[in-house]
Amino acid sequence: MNELGISIFIKFIKFIVVGVNGMVVDFTATYFVKDKLKWNKYIANSIGFFMGATNVYFINRVLTFESQNQDVFIEYSKFISIYAIGLIINNIVVYIVHNKMKMKFYIAKLAAVGITAFWNFFANYYYTFL
Repeated sequence: MNELGISIFIKFIKFIVVGVNGMVVDFTATYFVKDKLKWNKYIANSIGFFMGATNVYFINRVLTFESQNQDVFIEYSKFISIYAIGLIINNIVVYIVHNKMKMKFYIAKLAAVGITAFWNFFANYYYTFL
């Protein structure tokens, strides 16, 4: 593996570690909104997803991508745009795994998080944090 490949791999590992933190925020918020407030599961999923995304943006900005960009609003907007597309992917996977494959909602959400992680990392690597 060349130096660039190693660098991307290390960033991906950091991204995944940070993502676990974001997943805890995401699942906690989703659980609260879905099961305690009794809101629609897809609205709850979206709220949890964006709360987790905001959390991981700030950590990834410093830890993973070591961004020096002074325009945090633009960078955050790009990051959230990538995550918005990720949210669409996430909800499609949740729908397919939960409704079509008849798996439990939180198992479907876990599968969706895994699939969406690849999209989020590579899109942010090549677009947000150039």
